[in-house]
Amino acid sequence: MSFQNFNVQNQLQKIRADYETLITKKNKPVDDYNGIYTRYVNPIVTENHIPLEWRFDLNTDRNPLLVQRIGVNATFNAGAIKHNGKYLIVVRVEGWDRKSYFAIAESDNGIDNFRFWEKPILLPETENPDVNVYDMRITKHDDGFFYGIFCTERKDPNAPKNDTSSAIANAGIVRSKDLKTWERLPDLISKTGQQRNVVLHQHFIDGKYMLFTRPQDGFIDVGSGGGIGMGYVKDMNNPVVENENIIANKAYHTIYELKNGLGPAPIKTDKGWLHLAHGVRNCAAGLRYVLYMFLADKNDPGKVIAMPGGYFMAPQGEERIGDVSNVLFSNGWIHNEDGTVFIYYASSDQRMHVATTTVDRLLDYVLNTPADGMRTGKSVEAIINLIEKNKA
Repeated sequence: MSFQNFNVQNQLQKIRADYETLITKKNKPVDDYNGIYTRYVNPIVTENHIPLEWRFDLNTDRNPLLVQRIGVNATFNAGAIKHNGKYLIVVRVEGWDRKSYFAIAESDNGIDNFRFWEKPILLPETENPDVNVYDMRITKHDDGFFYGIFCTERKDPNAPKNDTSSAIANAGIVRSKDLKTWERLPDLISKTGQQRNVVLHQHFIDGKYMLFTRPQDGFIDVGSGGGIGMGYVKDMNNPVVENENIIANKAYHTIYELKNGLGPAPIKTDKGWLHLAHGVRNCAAGLRYVLYMFLADKNDPGKVIAMPGGYFMAPQGEERIGDVSNVLFSNGWIHNEDGTVFIYYASSDQRMHVATTTVDRLLDYVLNTPADGMRTGKSVEAIINLIEKNKA
């Protein structure tokens, strides 16, 4: 806009009206059928959905030029939960200063009209304060608490003085009864290196808390680490992971060749536990993140019994473009009582989307999609097998 003939009251009225138009915009399904899930036309949360009160000083006496005081770069990687009939997403909001924080947005229908609560979450800190936090998974556990497990990042104290990028990542833990007042617990204690993408199972297993982990050797390099792990914690006030082992490993020339990690907590079905995860491979354009699924035994949550080959969902169209392009990531989904599933995913570390499906469709996909044969010949055999079935 031109600043000539600027009128602060007119501009304030305009940004309020534009904000309300954005927030109340109806979402529509994308006309692209695969039988597995439905994408939607509009992102559900962007940096422009952040309340004006968080970005502007709206007192025109203090701010007569109506200059934005605090900037937002992206809104992504949200945990999700249904509470009191509302669809809630715990959004990672990244500011212009590169610091991320968590904020809860709610919707009546889960696909549009998401509005943020009055204030972002001010996380309690440990004695060693977090420099940055991100990607919270939210779980309602048998013990009555909502648990939020997120990545906490601090500068590596052993890095050379001139190294200002090396960091140590771990799993921070908070819990709440109402999603408004949060108690900080000690960070996860693991013997298997740095931890990110840690997810709490909803139920006690043999009287213990079960955690899905993603151990790695360093902050950026996976090294000999990686894979989706599983371990047990006796007491969340002293969260030491015991008996940690890998249940879904990396594999050469797959969509999870470089690394993989669990998304949200699994969904319980009569066929087993449905899991949504992300897989990463390296390519000429950099790291490519996609989503994939697998099914674990209903009586043994650490035993994978079905895993379709390839990705479940990948960035497409405008989803490919953002702050970190060519990335799809999910750490939140909601299983409704009617069997529908709302999958909340972020594209290119920039914005939040939703896709809708049902448990029946996800189970059909997981159980009837050919597994990765791990070589070209097997992939072609699977196609020919389908052709022959269709002839019959």
